[in-house]
Amino acid sequence: METAAWWEILLGGLAAVLVVLWFRPSIRAAIERGRTATKDWPAALIPLALVVLFVLLLIASVRS
Repeated sequence: METAAWWEILLGGLAAVLVVLWFRPSIRAAIERGRTATKDWPAALIPLALVVLFVLLLIASVRS
């Protein structure tokens, strides 16, 4: 596989900067909504813990 030419890297960087600038107003609004939202950590942590336990169960069932 060949390495990318300098103009391809430059074009990719320019595209990334344009995407960030395009989504900047939405990102700002989301950050502001996040600051004013109520904090409900158990609603996020309980499903995450259940997924981790399920993956560990799957790993344990394959090993034995």
